[in-house]
Amino acid sequence: MTRKRRRLIAVLAGLGMLGLATGLVLSAFSDNLVFFYSPTDLKEKPVPRGRELRIGGLVEAASLRHESDGKTVEFRVTDGKSDVPVTYSGALPDLFREGQGVVVEGKLDAAGAFRADTVLAKHDERYMPREVVEALKKSGHWREGEAQPEGQAQR
Repeated sequence: MTRKRRRLIAVLAGLGMLGLATGLVLSAFSDNLVFFYSPTDLKEKPVPRGRELRIGGLVEAASLRHESDGKTVEFRVTDGKSDVPVTYSGALPDLFREGQGVVVEGKLDAAGAFRADTVLAKHDERYMPREVVEALKKSGHWREGEAQPEGQAQR
């Protein structure tokens, strides 16, 4: 085997290893990606069942219901146009209440209800995640000065 042929095999093997490493990294990223949707997005866009995702909006007024086991709660998340039923089992954040901004992480079940693993409530009067602000602006329910989008300094 000539030096030129050995060098070509070494370069091709190196490129193959680099391609394999890139594929493994991208695979790991796709397993950990959590997509954000508003309730309207869930109704309009096809979302694969069983995929980990986040939904955000406001906790719909008069929708909060506690189950008899004391841990499970059901409520609806709305963006003003659409709403999604959410079931969560666990302790809710102290700032969680009806009419407030919320982001929930979990999966859609076969019936279209959302099974939440995590519930995140806004942490003060001026904060709301950027995705929730954008979803509320799209739906026309955003009131200027209501909250400060994440990452923007207050004036």
